[in-house]
Amino acid sequence: MKILDRYILTSYLKTFFSVFTILMFIFVLQTIWLYIGELAGKDLDTEIIFKFLLYFSPKLVPLVLPLTILLTSIMTFGSFAENYEFAAMKSSGISLQRAMRGLTFFIFGISLTAFFFANNIIPAAEFKSINLRKNIAKLKPAMAITEGIFNEVGTINIKVEEKSGDNDQYLTDVIIHKKGPRSGNFTVMKAKEGELVGSTDSDVLSLILKDGNYYDEIQPNDPSRRRDKPYAKSYFEEYTINMDLSEMNNVDMEDETYQNTNGMLKVSELRESIDSFSTNYNQQIRSFKSNMYSRTGMTSVSLNLKPADTTSEIGESVLDLYSAQQAAQIAGFATGSVEAAISHLSLKKNEIKASAKQLNKYEIALHEKYALAVACFVLFFVGAPLGAIIRKGGMGLPMVVAILLFLTYHFIGIFAKNSAEDGSISPFIATWLSTLIMLPLGIFLTYRATTDQGLFVIGNFFEPVKRLLKKAGITKPKDKTE
Repeated sequence: MKILDRYILTSYLKTFFSVFTILMFIFVLQTIWLYIGELAGKDLDTEIIFKFLLYFSPKLVPLVLPLTILLTSIMTFGSFAENYEFAAMKSSGISLQRAMRGLTFFIFGISLTAFFFANNIIPAAEFKSINLRKNIAKLKPAMAITEGIFNEVGTINIKVEEKSGDNDQYLTDVIIHKKGPRSGNFTVMKAKEGELVGSTDSDVLSLILKDGNYYDEIQPNDPSRRRDKPYAKSYFEEYTINMDLSEMNNVDMEDETYQNTNGMLKVSELRESIDSFSTNYNQQIRSFKSNMYSRTGMTSVSLNLKPADTTSEIGESVLDLYSAQQAAQIAGFATGSVEAAISHLSLKKNEIKASAKQLNKYEIALHEKYALAVACFVLFFVGAPLGAIIRKGGMGLPMVVAILLFLTYHFIGIFAKNSAEDGSISPFIATWLSTLIMLPLGIFLTYRATTDQGLFVIGNFFEPVKRLLKKAGITKPKDKTE
């Protein structure tokens, strides 16, 4: 390695590791802030909290690494240009491409490392973090209650509108479905307020409901009365439900039985899952098509069809050929068939939409692993020439430019992936869209920096207007003087 390559690489590495450490620290604080409220004050060991932070941190690398490469490239090459080091290189016959050659191999190595990290480290960390959160939720039932949705806690399914208090023990607008020997939600309780009361010395957790109603659906022995759906309703000022937590308190924090998310899978496992989901999805479509065709009754038309030798004229409706009673029966049967078909269509539409969304998520997760590696390479060729053009080092202007570019890159990716989950665009296009947009920008900036041109030449925007005005005779060309 020549002295120049060693100098450029050393300067780049110093800035790279400093920026990566600072950005990682900022993103960890910002992201973990979402979960720290669930962890703090819950009598969890420091080791458990540290494991949670350790397992969650690798998920931030796909966000931090591209921004680090972009910002470091702008800062390093901007500093070279600001201190006239590029001018010295060019006077010695060293072009920008030659100065970038050593770093290009380094960034290529970073890209391969990023792919390995996304394919091996992040899935393992996702696996560990999700299982740890599941175990913590079992250990601390209040954490298992998420606002706005039904949660299974012990022998009840509970939904709360809001949690409050130091340990989230106070609940607002509580709805409970009690489990019983019968399958189904036959016992429902609604209360305006609730409170979780427990003790570290006891295996019993008490849920105290206040100002609510108790609904119990009655199942009569007479089948004819079941259609009336009788139920019993009672009001209570305070109602206590005791839940046995003896099994929940014996939670193994190292248990890793949960493994059902695309973030936990490697490339080979994602390909296998996508193939399986695609096969099931296509089979579901074929089965639905066959089912809907059989519902029309067309399969039996050829069996029951007995054409007559003579034909009769049909009026405005086929029902005119039948008596009023027969026409009413036919119309009722047709209406019922159509309503049943519409109901079946609505149900299957949601099922097929959910299956397609799940398949799209797995395809997005697969392409994201490759897109991260390519994005690191592309963003280097955006940042390095941009730094040489703006000729400014440090954390001021380079930081502003890098954040604007990265936010554009990141938001385009987020919007595209959200659209891909619903099937609006292809998962492949959605995952690669932001990188493909940055690619021509990198080529453009590299060309401008290589040819010693600025980012934009303002005069070039007005030159076509001036030529148009001259042709129109609005402005006169200046006279040439000797």
